Amino acid sequence: MAKFNIPGVLISRNRTLGITQAKQNLARKTGIPTYKAGLERKIGKMVLNAIFGKKR
Repeated sequence: MAKFNIPGVLISRNRTLGITQAKQNLARKTGIPTYKAGLERKIGKMVLNAIFGKKR
């Protein structure tokens, strides 16, 4: 990856290739987060709902 001497200018390879946007679109369409913390939170919520039932 090329380095620039301009402060504050960073180039992300994933963003340049469109990988970030593709992952965001996939997460929105499926409802499943693609990042670790979001996935753990979603699975944890599902497990707790299965054990204790949904609160209404």
